[in-house]
Amino acid sequence: MNAIIVSALLGVVMMFSSWIFKSERLQKNLALVGLLILIFANLAQINGWYVVDINTKGMLAFTRFGLYANMLLFILTFLYLFINAEEIEAIGHQAADFYALFFFILCGASILTSFDNLLMLFIGIEILSIPLYILTGSDKKNLLSNEASLKYFLMGSFSTGILLLGITLCYGAIGSFQLQAPMIVPSKGIAMEQYLLSAGLILIFAAMNFKVSAAPFHFWTPDVYDGAPTVFTGFMATIVKAAGFIAFIGIFHAQAKALGNSWELLLNFVIIATLLVGNISAVFQRSVKRMLSYSSIAQAGFMLFAVYGVSDFANEGILLYAVVYSIASIGIFSVLVKMKDYGFEAFNGLGKSNPLLAFVTTVFLLSLAGIPLTGGFFAKYYMLNAILTAGAGLWIVIIAVLFAAVSVYYYFKLIQAMYFVQGTPAIKEVPKTYTYKLLVLAVLLLILGVFPNLLFNYLYF
Repeated sequence: MNAIIVSALLGVVMMFSSWIFKSERLQKNLALVGLLILIFANLAQINGWYVVDINTKGMLAFTRFGLYANMLLFILTFLYLFINAEEIEAIGHQAADFYALFFFILCGASILTSFDNLLMLFIGIEILSIPLYILTGSDKKNLLSNEASLKYFLMGSFSTGILLLGITLCYGAIGSFQLQAPMIVPSKGIAMEQYLLSAGLILIFAAMNFKVSAAPFHFWTPDVYDGAPTVFTGFMATIVKAAGFIAFIGIFHAQAKALGNSWELLLNFVIIATLLVGNISAVFQRSVKRMLSYSSIAQAGFMLFAVYGVSDFANEGILLYAVVYSIASIGIFSVLVKMKDYGFEAFNGLGKSNPLLAFVTTVFLLSLAGIPLTGGFFAKYYMLNAILTAGAGLWIVIIAVLFAAVSVYYYFKLIQAMYFVQGTPAIKEVPKTYTYKLLVLAVLLLILGVFPNLLFNYLYF
């Protein structure tokens, strides 16, 4: 509860901070201090201290897993703002307004990690989604940004309608919005109630697939990610997606049995379709930003393995994957912000002109590809173990590994441009401090690539 209340209050404070602090540097420092306060408030709740002790029984359930996921999301947001604050200020609006939207998004994410009621799921998704529509269209002079915002809003509204219809059918079947309400077992349930429940869960499943950009509900992703300001795309593709997957797990780890044998068939279809569409489409992209957009779809396919069933590998794996994928993606999008052009040829010769920047970019790409000694390797390892532990067939693991091999091609295509193609990179001036910040992210990926258990030590403390 601490995170929900504090993030909402900080959002309101940031809305008014532009009236008090005219300096955007002070606004940035206030936002970073606010994130530290949010991290400590969440840490306090993990240790049993509440800002306001409210009875949330039946609405919110604060588990250690959910609170720990909150803390990781807040830390990732801190790293994101610490690196990209200057780029956010350069968009042309009061930066404090954007920081306020970030805090409201984190408020929605905090609800998604702790909801115990389908109505709270809906509220959390809407609090998280509406600021994203605004961030997507924040570059008002860019027609692509305007188009992306409108498309995101319309598709998001459509998926919300699907979610609400699914919630309605579930309520009609069991007479409750509670996730822990008695479920109808397929072999014992009354036919009409079972049909309603199954239909409702499938509709919720479809709506959640939209939120995490899984196929075949991914169509909005490339255009929205490509049209949104690059600095915001890095946030949308990482922290927001991670919160969506935590919510995904919260629903279907509890309710998957209600779908019977059809659950495995449905999830297998979505996983394979997501891996296929994301990886094959990324191979043919000429824009690095658009390639990363399709890559994010492919990464969602791996993250869906955690939804398969309840296990330590699933819970630990989704946290590790979310952190590693977020760090690498924040890093690569932060590099992309500094490019004058998003084509692969814009990176030609970067290895000679700026070796340190090329090195950190390489680490980010290697981690996304799942190469050993980077965090991405163990992230994929945990996901594959999660699906095997859940009892899935070895065949889907083989398919996932093959698609991971495909991803190596388009990630290494960018590495090849940096080191093995002659040319002058189309890059803006990059301050050394900016590169050093990116180096911190690269070092974190290398540490997690050797000691992944460091991330879980506090989870079971």
